[in-house]
Amino acid sequence: MTRTGRQQTYPIIETAKEYQNMDNTTDIKSRLAASGAEWSDKGEGLYKVPVSSFREVAEFLRKEGGFDFLRSLTGMDWGEEGLGCVYHLENTATGENIVVSTADPDRDEATLPSVHDLWKGANLNEREAYDFFGIKFIGHPDLRRLFLRDDWKGYPLRKDYDASLNPLNMENEISDDEAPSYELTKDGSYILKRHPLFNEEEYVINIGPQHPATHGVLRFCVSLEGETIKKIDPHCGYIHRGIEKLCETSTYPQTLGFTDRLDYLGAMQNRHALCMCIEKAMGLEVSERIQYIRTIMDELQRIDSHLLFASCLAQDMGALEVFFLGFRDREKVLEILEQTTGGRLIQTYNTIGGVQADIHPEFVKKVKEFIVYMRSKLDEYHKIFTGNIIARERLIGTGVLSREDAISFGATGGTGRAAGWACDVRKRHPYAMYGKVDFKEIVFTEGDCFARYMVRMKEIEESLKIIEQLIDNIPEGEYQMKVKPVIKLPEGSWYSAVEGSRGEFGVFIESHGDKYPYRVKFRSTGLPLVSCVDTISRESKIADLIAIGGTLDYVIPDIDR
Repeated sequence: MTRTGRQQTYPIIETAKEYQNMDNTTDIKSRLAASGAEWSDKGEGLYKVPVSSFREVAEFLRKEGGFDFLRSLTGMDWGEEGLGCVYHLENTATGENIVVSTADPDRDEATLPSVHDLWKGANLNEREAYDFFGIKFIGHPDLRRLFLRDDWKGYPLRKDYDASLNPLNMENEISDDEAPSYELTKDGSYILKRHPLFNEEEYVINIGPQHPATHGVLRFCVSLEGETIKKIDPHCGYIHRGIEKLCETSTYPQTLGFTDRLDYLGAMQNRHALCMCIEKAMGLEVSERIQYIRTIMDELQRIDSHLLFASCLAQDMGALEVFFLGFRDREKVLEILEQTTGGRLIQTYNTIGGVQADIHPEFVKKVKEFIVYMRSKLDEYHKIFTGNIIARERLIGTGVLSREDAISFGATGGTGRAAGWACDVRKRHPYAMYGKVDFKEIVFTEGDCFARYMVRMKEIEESLKIIEQLIDNIPEGEYQMKVKPVIKLPEGSWYSAVEGSRGEFGVFIESHGDKYPYRVKFRSTGLPLVSCVDTISRESKIADLIAIGGTLDYVIPDIDR
C-alpha cells in the first residue's frame, strides 16, 4: 500500500494488521515470532511480546528495523494479564508503523525494561506510566512520579484504585531532590538506587509555575553557572488531570467533551481525532460534506493558534504591538467559529458521525473575506517583528534542536519541522480532505527558535491556501450521519491521529465491547516538547529560556491531560 503526498511518497502501514500482511516484513515477523510474540487481530491488531524478551525486541525494532519514532506509549491495566504498555512505533524513513505490547502478570511488583535509551521520548512517558500504574521500568535513570505528589498513595489509572486513599491534602509538598532508579542484579531481582538531581555546589533557581493555576503546574528547576544554563529539571505538576480516568466511566459520546479541555487552542482538532478513532472502530465512513467542514474548521483553528503563538511570543520578548495585532486578527477567526459552533475558546463542534450543526449561512462568505484580509495583514508581522534586529538576535541560533533529537523525543509539529523533520500527519497519514488538496509542508533545517517561529508563520499561509481550495466546493449532503443512541465498539484497540496546532495529537482506544471504553489515551503534543527543554537549553543564557519556551509553544493542560 502506498500513498502519495505532494512532496514525498511514503509506503504507509497505518495499522499493525496491514503491517503483518505486507510481503517485505518477513524478517520482522520471523524475529517477533522467535521472541515468542503473538499476533492479536482484535481491532487494528498488535503484537503481544513476552516481557522476558521485550527489551531484545525493542532494540531490534529501533536499531535494525529503523523504527526511530515512538508515536505513543500507553500504560495499561489488563487485570489478570497484568500491568504493561502499548507502544506505537514508526519508521520515519519508510513511513511503516507497528504496534507492540508487553505486560508483567505480577501486579504487585510489575516491572518492564526501560527503553528511554532507544527513544528519548520514553523518558517522561515511562515516568507517567509509573505514576499512574506503578510499573517499575528497570534501567530508567529517574523514576519519580511525573504529575502527582510524591506522597500520593496508590496508582489512579489502575482498575482496582481506591480513591478514598487520598483525601484533599492542603499541606505543602516536600521537595524530593533525589532520582530513584531500579537496576537488575545478577540473580534476576532488582535494587532501588537513588541519585541526587543536583550537586550541593550547583546554583539552582525555580522558574515557574508557567500557568496561572495551582501550585505544582509546569515549572523548571534550573541549574545555572552565572547566567548560563547547565541543566533543567521539569516539574509537570497537574491541573486538569483525571481526563483519561473519567473516560473509562463515560459513554463514547460523553468522552468528546474532555478533548476540548486539553489543548484548548486545538480543541477542534483534538475532538476530530477522537471522533475519527471511534468512527474507525465503528466502521463508519462520514459524508464528504462532513470531511470538508472538518478540514476547514481544523485549519481555522490552526490559524487561531498560530496567531496567539506569535502574539504571546512577542509579548514575552517585549514586543507589545505584535501582541495587539495578533489578538486583532484572531478575533476575526473566533467570530467565524462562534457563528457556526457557538464557542470561542472551547469548540464543541465535532460529533461521532459528523458535526453538531450545519455551517452558518454566512460562513462561506465570511471565510472568503477573512482569507483576503489575513493575507494582507501578514506583512505587518514580518515588518514589525520578523525583520526586527532585536528579535532576530534573540531567536536566531538559540535553542537548537537537531533532527535526530526531534525524532527521538517525538517533538512533532512546528518544532520537528523547524529541525528538518517532515512530520506533518496531514502528509504522513492523510485524513479528511488533506489527501486531495495542494499545500506545502513547511520544513526548515536550522532547528532554532527563529525557525520554529517561521514555520508557524508560513503555515498560516498554507492554511489559508487549504481553506481557499475547499470553501467554494463544499458538497451537499448530510452534516450528521445516523448513529445508534448507545454506541458499543467491538473488542480491540485503535489509534488515530491528526496534525494538531502543536504536532501529532493521537487517540488510543481499547474496547472490551461495552458502551464504555476500557482505556483511552490521548497522545499529548506538549509532553514531548517539555521533555526536550533540557537538551536544547543547555549552554544557553537564562534569558533565552523565555524565547525557547515561547517557540516550543506547549499548552499546559495538554501536557497533563
